[in-house]
Amino acid sequence: MHRLELRDKAALLLLMMLVVLTLVEMTFSYLENRKYYQKRDTLNNLYLTGLAFCLNLLVKGATFFILDYTYRFRFTGIKNAVVYWFVLIILQDFLYWVLHYAGHYCRVFWAMHVTHHSSEYFNFSTGFRSTVFEPLYRVFFYLPLALIGFTALDILYAYLVTQLYGNLVHTQYKIKLPKWYGWLFVTPAHHRVHHASNIPYLDKNMGMVLIIWDRLFGTFHGENLTQKTVYGLTKQPANLGPVNIIFHEWKALIADVKNAPGLVNKLRYLFNPPGWSHDGRTKTARDLQKEV
Repeated sequence: MHRLELRDKAALLLLMMLVVLTLVEMTFSYLENRKYYQKRDTLNNLYLTGLAFCLNLLVKGATFFILDYTYRFRFTGIKNAVVYWFVLIILQDFLYWVLHYAGHYCRVFWAMHVTHHSSEYFNFSTGFRSTVFEPLYRVFFYLPLALIGFTALDILYAYLVTQLYGNLVHTQYKIKLPKWYGWLFVTPAHHRVHHASNIPYLDKNMGMVLIIWDRLFGTFHGENLTQKTVYGLTKQPANLGPVNIIFHEWKALIADVKNAPGLVNKLRYLFNPPGWSHDGRTKTARDLQKEV
């Protein structure tokens, strides 16, 4: 119980630090007239993270039960506490990369993840712009951790820590970091690329804490374009109201599936990357990048 209380206090401290940093960034943005924040956009970010938080609470018990039940079938375990946590953080971060990759390369998952990318602004509050429905399926990506021998509570705590780090890289302020740091870890520059709608930047830099996964699997791109970085989607919805901001891509996906000829094409709309079309009228990010 004492260890759990320390974890709760540490998590609360990190969250408070993030809130303070957001307020500081917002203040400096206003004083320096940088226009990094916009009232309606910030309110949308808070609204989306509020929905995700409520959904997290609703499924928290089921998430814990699934991980804990899977843990009973573990086939190994790590006794050394330092090694245990080091391996857990590394593997959890990799599995998040897999989850994030699915969110960009499978349209069903993109329909849920797109809310996080729909803002045309980029700041600390953008990190709160949650993929609302992610709590419903995230746990299944982390089942290998339980099988390896990590407890449900530790997996959830590791996710919280890496998620908080992921929020810290949502800023347009240029932060000087050692070159070696940017080879290993995700930086604000890396994540600005991830949120950009410039064609060369699409579907790049999926990492939460470590950027090495993107370097290894070919999804890395440095912040090196001469043109201005544009945030948001390649085609912004005309209406980004409270409901449409969550469901606009679902509406488009359902329409595409409904109008697709044959079962195979209907399934392809569900599981192929966003932008795929049976008649070539729209293109995937990779297709667009080949044309640049």
